[in-house]
Amino acid sequence: MTTNFYPFSAIIGQDAMKTALLLNAVDPTIGGVLIRGQKGTAKSTAVRALAALLPELSVVKGCPYHCSPDQPELMHAGCLERWQTDKTLPATQQATPMVELPLGATEDRVVGSVHLEETLRSGQRQFEPGLLAAANRGILYVDEVNLLEDHLVDLLLDAAASGINRVEREGLCVTHPARFILIGTMNPEEGELRPQFLDRFGLSVSVEGLSDPKSRRELIRNRLAYEENPAAFALQWQAQESFLAAQIVAAQQRLNRIEIPDQAVDLAVMLALKLKVHGHRADIALLKVARALSALLDKTQVGAAEIREAAWFVLPHRVPGGVLMDAGQVEKTLALAINAGKTEQTETVQESEDNDTAEQFDGFEFPGSAAAGTMLFETFKKKLQNGSSI
Repeated sequence: MTTNFYPFSAIIGQDAMKTALLLNAVDPTIGGVLIRGQKGTAKSTAVRALAALLPELSVVKGCPYHCSPDQPELMHAGCLERWQTDKTLPATQQATPMVELPLGATEDRVVGSVHLEETLRSGQRQFEPGLLAAANRGILYVDEVNLLEDHLVDLLLDAAASGINRVEREGLCVTHPARFILIGTMNPEEGELRPQFLDRFGLSVSVEGLSDPKSRRELIRNRLAYEENPAAFALQWQAQESFLAAQIVAAQQRLNRIEIPDQAVDLAVMLALKLKVHGHRADIALLKVARALSALLDKTQVGAAEIREAAWFVLPHRVPGGVLMDAGQVEKTLALAINAGKTEQTETVQESEDNDTAEQFDGFEFPGSAAAGTMLFETFKKKLQNGSSI
């Protein structure tokens, strides 16, 4: 059975959500994304559409963890032992895994457990991999993450941060890779996520229904056309989907070559200090997001504009009391911090008499009415109009 997911490119508006998803696809170490919004705002649709954009993986044939055949440092014990013996492993291609966590999932289902039937048959304890294993090198999607039991949220966030799942059950101890993009969606009307969990998501975006009548009409027509003939509708958007897929691959390849100048680091630190965020996750996430954005924009180094854009995704859920603010209050708080950071950065640059850097950061102003995600999709729109493939 062939599934034609709703195309990512056909989602009208929601540029902030789409940008956050693409950033995590380029650099999964960003730490995932929490998407907050009302029902019917394309949250689940966007996540499934992202999975369809990601490139196929080269995996060890028959491996339940989708280990890469040429990266021994990321293999689980079984594959690593075979690789050390033969120095080569049978490989095959498969789609990037996309795993949805059911709301009522148990801890054993998530992390894995003893395979009772195999254990009884063989007399040896056998491990049955869970959803974290199935999601390795792919996407783990948790809908209504705010309704998940706290200890399960903690397990997911720990695995996402470390890239490893360690299971101890009935005398069995298993460690396996669990590197995945964690995507959580929630409706704030049904309750908030605890602050200690919020901070551990790399990015956070809020989505709401479209208010422009023209956009709403376009959305409705697209959805009706998709439901009438999913295959034909997907074919109409194939060129745009191929373009986005190429952008992701190209950005992944250039990511580690993106330079992060000292001035960008200083600016990220200033923003975190101005907003009084706890710990250092915000500073690190700001730079990772700005670097991934620079890679998607085909730039060679992180500039002030990328730090500014990254602030929209990284800082709102880390501002003390931010979850209790409305969008206008968050925007005002960010504006004050960004402009104050810009002033201090300019003074520091002037003291060092670094004219090149002063010019680079002189145009760093709060974007005002420009919404998060506008920068990336305006650039993509121009590339498509010019017939660019990457």
